[in-house]
Amino acid sequence: MLELFEKAVMTTIGVAAMTQKKAEELATEMKERFKLSEDEGKQVVDRIQNFAAESREKVRDMAESEVQKVVDRMGLISRDEFDRLAARVQELESCSSN
Repeated sequence: MLELFEKAVMTTIGVAAMTQKKAEELATEMKERFKLSEDEGKQVVDRIQNFAAESREKVRDMAESEVQKVVDRMGLISRDEFDRLAARVQELESCSSN
């Protein structure tokens, strides 16, 4: 489980590292190598950035899903549920002291 989470984090870091500058450098290299026009180069940059954004979203969703599975397996409760139970305990304590 930890290995999967680690891979998700590393993938996110790798995708996030694909900055605008890196995408532009890659597009410039591809334009020179494959004789692309300026518009074709811009399209390449746009596609790379869209792919990176989609990948980040998929990795985030996958990481959230895996974390939720671990939380469920461990029997942990959400903060909202904890706060609701704490309020209920406080309410019951104040009723019993009257």
